[in-house]
Amino acid sequence: MGPKAVSDHRPAFYAPTGSRSGDFVSLLHVPYTLWHLSYVPIGAALSPVVDWRILTGTLLAFAIGLGIGAHALDELKSRPLKTGFSDSALRVMGFGAMAVSIAIAVVGAIEVSPWVIAWAAAGVLLAVGYAFEWPILHTDIGFAISWGAFPAVVGYWAQTGAVSISIAVVAAAAAMLSLAQRALSTPARFVRRQTGESVVIFDADQQWARAELLATWETPLRLLTWTTVAIAIGLLATHL
Repeated sequence: MGPKAVSDHRPAFYAPTGSRSGDFVSLLHVPYTLWHLSYVPIGAALSPVVDWRILTGTLLAFAIGLGIGAHALDELKSRPLKTGFSDSALRVMGFGAMAVSIAIAVVGAIEVSPWVIAWAAAGVLLAVGYAFEWPILHTDIGFAISWGAFPAVVGYWAQTGAVSISIAVVAAAAAMLSLAQRALSTPARFVRRQTGESVVIFDADQQWARAELLATWETPLRLLTWTTVAIAIGLLATHL
């Protein structure tokens, strides 16, 4: 027997269909957004002392910029989720969310350091470049840097105003976890979006149907999502 089947005909395992609210939930890519947002508190937790106000602002900027902005622009570019949003609605959500993130950065620049603007500009560049499939950024390594290493480094820098060997190592780990996500999600996306229910792979005396194939990739993706979130929560708890 293969793994437990989790298949259906949604464009992603976390993507509801059939309504405008479902389209919006799909657009947020909730598990992956939580996964990559977790790198911010993981980076922050390496600081000797956590400023919770700064952490909240950093998380809010990433949540809006990544969770809404980058994902809306990605949907605008190639419609991977096949949502019913118009191009104009996606542009408003995408560029509007980026503008809100920049506004949060302006507040951070006043409260923390002018360098916050530089970090925010880099984040917007990475997000827009990846969503619009710029050659240098729209790669596995580009994804790992943009959504793995970068949030971790920013989370740490926002607390300390510096970088260190420890955050460099953790950023590398975040990048590798992001590469693992890509290695699992890429074939899963292909099977979900490009094949029908009839796909079957024969392996000796076993038959792997579409649902079983998807489970081999999507079950570890679910587990890795909540593992990363739990690590972030656990590290932050040491500062309570």
